[in-house]
Amino acid sequence: MAWLADLAPQGTGSAPPATTGAPARLRRIAMAELTAPEARARWDSLAGRAAEPNPFHESWYLAPALAALDQAGEAEVMVLEAGGEWLGLLPLARSPRYYGRPVPHLGNWLHGNAFLGVPLVAQGHEAPFWRALLAHVDGAAGAALFLHLAEIPLDGPLATALQRVCTEQQRPCGLVHREERALLASSLAPEAYLEAALSGKKRKELRRQYARLSEQGALAVTRRRDGTGLSQWTADFLALEAAGWKGGAGSALAASPATARLFAEALDGAATRGRLERLTLSLDGAPLAMLATFLAPPGAFSYKTAFDERFARFSPGVLLQRENLALLADPALDWCDSCAAADHPMIDHVWRERRAIGRFSVGIGGRLRRALFSPLLKAERARADRRASPAPVPDQVRDDAFPTGRRPSGDQP
Repeated sequence: MAWLADLAPQGTGSAPPATTGAPARLRRIAMAELTAPEARARWDSLAGRAAEPNPFHESWYLAPALAALDQAGEAEVMVLEAGGEWLGLLPLARSPRYYGRPVPHLGNWLHGNAFLGVPLVAQGHEAPFWRALLAHVDGAAGAALFLHLAEIPLDGPLATALQRVCTEQQRPCGLVHREERALLASSLAPEAYLEAALSGKKRKELRRQYARLSEQGALAVTRRRDGTGLSQWTADFLALEAAGWKGGAGSALAASPATARLFAEALDGAATRGRLERLTLSLDGAPLAMLATFLAPPGAFSYKTAFDERFARFSPGVLLQRENLALLADPALDWCDSCAAADHPMIDHVWRERRAIGRFSVGIGGRLRRALFSPLLKAERARADRRASPAPVPDQVRDDAFPTGRRPSGDQP
């Protein structure tokens, strides 16, 4: 039928050549190949050359995430390669629903413990990667009406290249959601940063809480970037998180064997590569607050944190974040992404910088499919514009900025 032909891609055949000189092609990498040593070496090499770091798409995180959370094999890991070298990687998945609505689409594969969706792309290959990926989804759209890309940093080269490629191809593309989350990025020393971030009253309160907590026993802060004692630390973290409100809500990592396994394997993989920092505040040897951070120079990512809610009146999570400001003194790191929900009641008052994260929807397939998608995009962008309201950075912390009751669903305490 003529209308079926009109749904087909419009002259988007093979992938463009890579700038290395070798022809580039985009292909699906099966799970068996992903776990092979040769593929892991190419994957790790790509991560080291990435235009934007994303630990959640690196080999030591994405592979165990797929094994634990995608046992049905619905995700497809697409890789752009040339001359045996990987130039880009993004997991894709089909979904019959779009944020609760029956709208079939393609999207980057994410889960509840992946806080960034930007593809791993070698620096300088951002535009060729998007051209190849869009050519692929044009020809393999199936029932999908569009491509949805979530958790994309809006100020990075991948977002810029995506919009540029869509413009040059006259392809409908729009930012349909935008939010800002806390970011640590400053040239100040840790103490100077804390002084600028918190009022004198709040800093005095933290000193008082630390002193009162010290009266309960021997307080210690430990920071490790190796694998020493990792198994016990992992078990302690899972138990500490499960003992709090997340355990009661069923959202703790330990509530599911799959997420508990992912957590353990991801920490082990990161530690093996020197990419994990573990920070612990303990009382008489027992952990009160714990934080796992992924190191991905020039950035870092606060992955998971937990604290003992029996000591909430002492704000152990905030005291640990005070120690975490030592990241500012690391010459290899320019910033740390909180990975927290927007407008978080604690970390937003300690970390004063912001990282803009968004979702893009992109037209795919032929003229008819894109024509069907365009009014949906227009309507969703209108809704996004109505919702948009920049979150102000407070001049000073409110007295209730560190609540001691139930915490929000973000990963900061």
